[in-house]
Amino acid sequence: MKCRALLNTCVLLSLLLVAQHGARAQAKEAEPEKEPPVNSAMDGELMYRLLLGELYIQGGDPGGGFSIILDAARKTNDSQLYQRAVEVALRARSGDGALQAARAWSEALPESREANRSLLQVLLLLNRAAETPDILRKDIALAPAAERLRSIASVFPLYSRVSDKKVAARVVEQGLAPYLSTGNTGAVAWSVVGRMRLGAGDRAAAFEAAQKGNQADPAHAEPVLLALEMMDPKFPQAEALVQKYLSDKPGTPVRLGYARALADAQRETEAEQQLKRIGADTPDIAETWLLLGALQAQGSDLAAAEASTQRYVDLVTRNTQGNPPGEERARSLSQAYLTLAQIAEKRKDFVAAERWLARIPDSADMMGAQTRRASILAKQGKIEQAVALLRALPQRNAAEARAKLNAEVSLLRENRRYQAAYDLLAPAVARDDKDGDLLYDLAMMAEKLGRPDEMERHLRQLMVLRPDFHHAYNALGYSLADRNVRLPEARQLILKALEHAPEDPFITDSLAWVEFRMGNKAEALRLLEFAYKKRPDAEIAAHLGEVLWSMGDKPRAQSIWREGLLLNAENETLVETLKRLGAQP
Repeated sequence: MKCRALLNTCVLLSLLLVAQHGARAQAKEAEPEKEPPVNSAMDGELMYRLLLGELYIQGGDPGGGFSIILDAARKTNDSQLYQRAVEVALRARSGDGALQAARAWSEALPESREANRSLLQVLLLLNRAAETPDILRKDIALAPAAERLRSIASVFPLYSRVSDKKVAARVVEQGLAPYLSTGNTGAVAWSVVGRMRLGAGDRAAAFEAAQKGNQADPAHAEPVLLALEMMDPKFPQAEALVQKYLSDKPGTPVRLGYARALADAQRETEAEQQLKRIGADTPDIAETWLLLGALQAQGSDLAAAEASTQRYVDLVTRNTQGNPPGEERARSLSQAYLTLAQIAEKRKDFVAAERWLARIPDSADMMGAQTRRASILAKQGKIEQAVALLRALPQRNAAEARAKLNAEVSLLRENRRYQAAYDLLAPAVARDDKDGDLLYDLAMMAEKLGRPDEMERHLRQLMVLRPDFHHAYNALGYSLADRNVRLPEARQLILKALEHAPEDPFITDSLAWVEFRMGNKAEALRLLEFAYKKRPDAEIAAHLGEVLWSMGDKPRAQSIWREGLLLNAENETLVETLKRLGAQP
């Protein structure tokens, strides 16, 4: 019965097509003559079979429909029919069928880039990347000359989803081989090869690709942007390539990326220098001012932070011309409002802070806005209300629940409610003792509560769980140094942390504190001056001032302490140091 109904429907559709054809013929007699149409290779019988194929698909038999459509495609060499056959097979989750149709399409129309690209995509979808070098090479060759660079650049997102990253990297290099040695394509092609190598975990080979791309076209940004992705203290040659590129050109996208990388590496002073250079060269790049304002807000120059962030808001408002901003721009605006609220909060202007927070739509950053509001309440002594505000936040999934936990722990820690933070963390760690971040936070709260043995136990557990988690080595080493116990062991722990994060200013500060405790004041001073220059921070200022004070240079010690108080007048280490030494900054 079902088959008969399909046939009856198909006959009715055919009669309708004939009727429509007759109506068009009658209308045509009254029209002026036009160029004769290009006749289709599809006759009435083939049209009938094609309609039948579609009806099979709609009736729940995609296999039958696929066979009919593919047969029609072969008889007509029609690209749309081949494409439809591939789509039907993919929707039916028939990888073999999709590959069969794509191969037939490519063989029937060998000069069609659309057919070749379909075959390439199906093979990658089936995780058969090893079979694609020639197909990839042909795909680039079939691209119009004006689109060739864009086609080469699109190879990375196409192959980045392949599960075997090493195979993918090898195949891409084979496929792009003709374009690696050509001047006008070499920079982009080598950059794609480098990203594939980086995805396969071979950073040295990836950097070699960045170098070759840079040599192919020293003015092209892509190889340098690749080097930026590899920037790491353990891999200084990547940053050297970036700096060389920037030495004689503004290079705004590269310089902005470099500034972000410096900020991520906690090299805020250097990041600000790069951002100020961009602001001077191209002042209308809005993102420059957003990042600069956020960095400045961490320090003591609140007027500069406010001016930079407000400039970002003004630029965005002017560019949107009253139209609602896009989703990404809306998120960035919310970040700007959070920064302006933070600045107002630091000035203890809580009314202004709330005005900025009120401009953030709930859908944009509810967590950020409510966390800031909780901080404002806590600053006014309303800690219970602040905690209640955070606990009222929704937690629709595990990520939101974790964000709530982190926000509450941070609030309690900042307000020195160490026992409450510990009580929140302990059951969370009991539920998942493999969560390194929670374990580290619990260790830090144990230390604040005067339980060094418990802190050490948690940190040792973390070192086993995550051997590359340098914060654990640094925290334990610093704690030993601060208590003036097991100093050689403390030094070894901190040196191990530096192996993972060379020149980190806070770890360098820890090493300096060990040297000071061991009586090596000159070395401690050298290390602290390096760390303070790299990252002006109240805690580093406290240590640097104490070393200078102990060496008899009290005027300079007082000057450093004054700077530290401007950075953070509530820093526990600095306040305790001044009290212990009876010093007046």
